[in-house]
Amino acid sequence: MDFSEHLDSLQKHVTDAQTAAKSAATESHEKLKEQIDKAHEDVNRAVSEAKQKTDAGAADARSKWQQLRADAAARTNEAKARIDKRSGEIDAAAAAVDADWVEADALDAIDFAAWSVDQARLAMLNAIYARAEADARAAAAASR
Repeated sequence: MDFSEHLDSLQKHVTDAQTAAKSAATESHEKLKEQIDKAHEDVNRAVSEAKQKTDAGAADARSKWQQLRADAAARTNEAKARIDKRSGEIDAAAAAVDADWVEADALDAIDFAAWSVDQARLAMLNAIYARAEADARAAAAASR
């Protein structure tokens, strides 16, 4: 299996996230809120698509990844709910605390993404090794 297409897609996701983070620093409050809502929809859509794949006969490993994605979506929903709850309040100290929490969630998500990439690399190497081993055994069996 060629993993290049999947890795290219992952790279595009990283580039899109980096671009969004850079441009968000200069956006108006309303424009930033729109971007958050769109990103939230994108996460929910990705979770839904993963769930559909899992429901369509996925193995145990896929259901574990589905659970990780669902957990990530839940954290995103919690952060959004905290922000929405505080949006009507004027307490600057509470807003700063919320910002700290959301920034920590973002850093955790980045760490999780890095861990996921490491796990994907290991899984790809294991898959390539397993395929090479299977091909070698098939060739050995055919030559007998």
